[in-house]
Amino acid sequence: MHTPDTPSRKVIPIVPQEGFLPSEDKIYPHVASGRFANWRWVMVFLTQLVFYGMPWLEWGQRQAVLFDLGVRRFFVFGLVLYPQDFVYLAGVLIISALALFLFTTVAGRLWCGYTCPQTVYTEIFLWIERKIEGGRSARMRRDAKALSADRVLRKTAKHAAWLAVALWTGFTFVGYFTPIRDLGLEFLQLNMSSWETFWTLFYGFATYGNAGFLREQICKHMCPYAQFQSVMFDKDTLIVTYDQERGEPRGARSRQADLATSNLGSCVDCSLCVQVCPTGIDIRNGLQHDCIGCGACVDVCDTVMDKMGYAPGLIRYTTENAMAQHWTPSQTLRHVLRPRVLIYAAVLGSIVLAMVVSLSLRTPFKVNVIRDRGVMAREVAGGRIENVYRLQVMNATEATQRYQITVSGLPGLLMTSDNVVTVAPTEELSLPVRLQAPAGAVAPGSHAMQFEITSLDAPGHLTEKSIFLVPR
Repeated sequence: MHTPDTPSRKVIPIVPQEGFLPSEDKIYPHVASGRFANWRWVMVFLTQLVFYGMPWLEWGQRQAVLFDLGVRRFFVFGLVLYPQDFVYLAGVLIISALALFLFTTVAGRLWCGYTCPQTVYTEIFLWIERKIEGGRSARMRRDAKALSADRVLRKTAKHAAWLAVALWTGFTFVGYFTPIRDLGLEFLQLNMSSWETFWTLFYGFATYGNAGFLREQICKHMCPYAQFQSVMFDKDTLIVTYDQERGEPRGARSRQADLATSNLGSCVDCSLCVQVCPTGIDIRNGLQHDCIGCGACVDVCDTVMDKMGYAPGLIRYTTENAMAQHWTPSQTLRHVLRPRVLIYAAVLGSIVLAMVVSLSLRTPFKVNVIRDRGVMAREVAGGRIENVYRLQVMNATEATQRYQITVSGLPGLLMTSDNVVTVAPTEELSLPVRLQAPAGAVAPGSHAMQFEITSLDAPGHLTEKSIFLVPR
């Protein structure tokens, strides 16, 4: 795989220095229009509508999605999660990984081309750049000239707009961990905490640097996904492909030229497929790991084919096998739905179903039982043996709940403290519990017993095991 020099790059003389490699030329991507460009902008709007809008949604009297690290509560619409619910985060990460494997096996780097934050914010920043500095040709001409007042003003306005978007992005990111309305008031009063300020600036400047400057370098050199994606590809994976059999030999010609008698292929060698590529590759050289599968070259090539009066699809989404064996779209689809894909889909569906069932059957409270190590087992009045425990009862609902505590496992075991407790919404109550057993009823040593906690206001029952110590 290689990336040849193309007209899409502004050629800047570079004098290599000993011990250093010459830097790559700046890429000025041309604007592509068509169905894949439209889908890319649909995904930009959808992802950013969710990201920027979600923190402002309310659920009852609180923020709908809030990961409150200060009180260690995670609110996701009607769910109230505690750190003990970490298993659900692991489930979400496993589902995300399997979904990535599935989509990559089916259609290559769909994630990279349409929904990856790097792609999304690069599209937004490029749109701002075009609005302020003009199209591709205007930017290239302006950058090739000496510094001028117009160039300085345009660059200043562009970077100011980039910084505004980046800082708003950082502010929104922090708004998932601090109630965003409170954060807004703190920002206006210049009273944000040190960690809120740090993460707003850190995330903001990361967005500014990645989308404004690094751009394709992230996709080509820094993203690990670009390096290991090939292990998930096979010859039945849908990829952006150039039909070499139809396109070669390439060459310029007039629109009136008869294709059948010109001894040329359908490719008119206009290089527009290279000019629209956000990573600057030439798809006509075959599959390259730098290709993010955005389909920009497909859109622009179909536009050229339409102007020339040729059939579309010189560059298209297809598979290596389909290209080599000239399959129809229905034949290609049948081979795309191969056993590997079906296994990924079945495993992914099973895990999603298990997550949904687990959440629906989840007990809306949690209990931790800890023996009080500061108080040893002892004999109290009446010749009874007493052990002291500390119960942490966590209410995972947004309503006040009452819980009844009972004990079992030993003859004559009873609880001397109040066995009904009230816990406020989404709060945690820590209470001491004293258990007593007749001295002669059990032998000295350690004995298994259990606490049973039942919710009186909502369905739910938990059993927690512990031990009761009898001194010798």
